[in-house]
Amino acid sequence: MMHTPASMVMGIVFAPLGLVLVFTAAITPQWREGQARLSMTGSLFRSSVKTQGMGSKSGSVESLLLLRTDGLWESCLQVEQSELKQCWPVAGPYQRDPRVRLAQGLILTSLFLCGTGIVLACIGVRCWTDLPLRGVAATGGLLVVMAGLLSLTALGVYTHNLGRLGMTDSSQAIINPRFPPLSLRAAGSLYFGWLGSCLQVLGGSALLFSFKRPRCPTCPSCPELAVCPACSSCPEVTNRPDTDVYEVSC
Repeated sequence: MMHTPASMVMGIVFAPLGLVLVFTAAITPQWREGQARLSMTGSLFRSSVKTQGMGSKSGSVESLLLLRTDGLWESCLQVEQSELKQCWPVAGPYQRDPRVRLAQGLILTSLFLCGTGIVLACIGVRCWTDLPLRGVAATGGLLVVMAGLLSLTALGVYTHNLGRLGMTDSSQAIINPRFPPLSLRAAGSLYFGWLGSCLQVLGGSALLFSFKRPRCPTCPSCPELAVCPACSSCPEVTNRPDTDVYEVSC
């Protein structure tokens, strides 16, 4: 029975886990978040809040705390401590920002490469036979490493420009009394992405060790000669009951 190398086991565990985390980060809108306090001057906001049961007494609610989150493909706006929430596909300057488009492309490419690498790794491990396809498994590991590096690049670009995404010039930073600017910071999806990318790099690197072939045993009588399990010229090796026999090419 074949013993799967520890590097392969580590790779086929970490790589799919990293893929799930990066995919989760990609589809969730919590890449950055911000808060802004909005005065309750509009009758529409006031009536909406009362509908949600937040202002039973007149004048009890003088301001609202808005929570804004942005992702790669979706943005959301929610009123704190209420069910008022609305999400929409990214649009406007934020959608057209080249750094956001770069992050989108890198994440999509990363997901494709990681999925392909995992398929190759599963084929290469071949737990149903005695001989793993080491070259195929290692090639899958290389693709997984590349996927992890691409997602790390996307996350780095987004994080470095987090507060400037969607702002083409300084004139957009003018304070609007009806909708004050948000103080933006990194949100939960970014941390999922960082963790998933690191797991991809670790898993792919482990699979890369599949290129290393095992050493053939040596005959105790003739240490200078390598013994092939298919050859019965060395009884000291082939007749040992606790010796596992593998058909390996050295």
